[in-house]
Amino acid sequence: MKISITPGQLDLAQLKRLHAGGVQVELAPSAWEAVKASAAIVEKAARGDAPVYGINTGFGKLASTRIDTHDLAQLQVNLIRSHCVGVGEPMRASVVRLMLALKVSSLARGYSGVRPVVIETLIAVLNAGLIPEVPSQGSVGASGDLAPLAHMTLALIGEGSFVVDGQSVPASEALSAAGIKPLALAAKEGLALINGTQASTSLALHALIDFQPVYEAAVVSGALSLEAAKGSDAPFDPRIHAVRGHPGQIATAACYRTLLHDSAIRASHLKGDDRVQDPYCLRCQPQVLGACLDQLRYCTEVLLREANAVTDNPLVFPDDGALISGGNFHAEPVALAADAMAVAIAEVGAIAERRIAMLIDTSVSRLPAFLCVEPGLHSGFMIAHVTAAALASENKSLAHPASVDSLPTSANQEDHVSMATFAARRLQAMIDNVAHIIAIEWLAAAQGIDFLRPLKSSDALESAIALLRAKVSRMTEDRVIARDIQAAFALIREGRLAQILRDKTECDAFWPAESADS
Repeated sequence: MKISITPGQLDLAQLKRLHAGGVQVELAPSAWEAVKASAAIVEKAARGDAPVYGINTGFGKLASTRIDTHDLAQLQVNLIRSHCVGVGEPMRASVVRLMLALKVSSLARGYSGVRPVVIETLIAVLNAGLIPEVPSQGSVGASGDLAPLAHMTLALIGEGSFVVDGQSVPASEALSAAGIKPLALAAKEGLALINGTQASTSLALHALIDFQPVYEAAVVSGALSLEAAKGSDAPFDPRIHAVRGHPGQIATAACYRTLLHDSAIRASHLKGDDRVQDPYCLRCQPQVLGACLDQLRYCTEVLLREANAVTDNPLVFPDDGALISGGNFHAEPVALAADAMAVAIAEVGAIAERRIAMLIDTSVSRLPAFLCVEPGLHSGFMIAHVTAAALASENKSLAHPASVDSLPTSANQEDHVSMATFAARRLQAMIDNVAHIIAIEWLAAAQGIDFLRPLKSSDALESAIALLRAKVSRMTEDRVIARDIQAAFALIREGRLAQILRDKTECDAFWPAESADS
């Protein structure tokens, strides 16, 4: 499959395909003219006498230092070497693929002043399946994601490393094997490559893409818990949600109605049930998950804008030849979006943990205590809930906003930074935590429904139980539940539970439309 990148017009479908890998990339032919025009302006400035930041001056606090013409190429190489200060585990291949693609799109807008060969090299590396080895820690998300992008660039110039078949390979060796010539940097090109928000944006997009099936799984597991507790579907009546008007709430309630349609369990207690209202963890699922959905939709819009943005400095404007210094490298939009995602992710897990607590509490669920066949001799789901509580609590700490934790850098020249890279990177741990909580809920809800047999739930929810039971049998006595949790977790992370939601409902409307032409 080939993706044609039109600068400034990357859509969600393209980003998902780039994230997944296995695609070839090309730049829309119409983009090259603007690239060449801006490169010509930088070349002229490099030959001139006037000081221009990033072209013939030092960087950051050293911007007032003038660099001789014969040192301009070395200046760019020195910039890359000195900024390779990252630490920690390498970023995932899916994130680095997005970084490369977003950098192609940004530079090809024609406001960065790089030569076509820079973009051609990025595309060649992408198409060869080479993944620059990029440490995950070391960026504060302002002046661009300097350290991560410097490590990416170091590989492009043949001095860093690529990850090939899980092994670190010297860049010169990997480039040679792929038939790619190491990039020789000209004036401003090193700066253009490391200035920008492509690392933090890619990390945030990775989390957004990764969380989508976990969110969908949470809707299914929540419906299963409602069934296990013989809860009411009246709170999902469309009239309730229409009068409030929040689109995420309306869409989520519609999914619950579809998932619960024609349930014999629900029909069995329409008469004779003395409960007037269900606990909030059941009754308010559309309100809570719907609000999280609206938050995620908003974050998607922000990240799509940022993925298509020009975020380096200074910028070149070919219409009048101006080179203007600004601050588009400041990743505050990404940081705030990532913080908003963190809160939404934490809340999806928090309400699921409350549903597990409800299921094991016989006074509320009216199921056997801790979902045991023989309570007392066996402990059942007692401590599985403790694990869910531990993970939900951990996510509360991780949801603390990173964007408010600015620290000045570069001798106070860069005195307010976004912390966007950490804001986005920490989302992965949170998503894993939520997926484990949903796994525990899925196990508990299926166990609860087993106590209601021979009554059956809806076709959709019976499919969800069958999917689980193909891997995990009903618990009739105590056993090592960690293995069951891991099996359910794997199905969730593979998107298997989410697929039931997509197959059985109209919930494609959850997420922003993806271009049909992509």
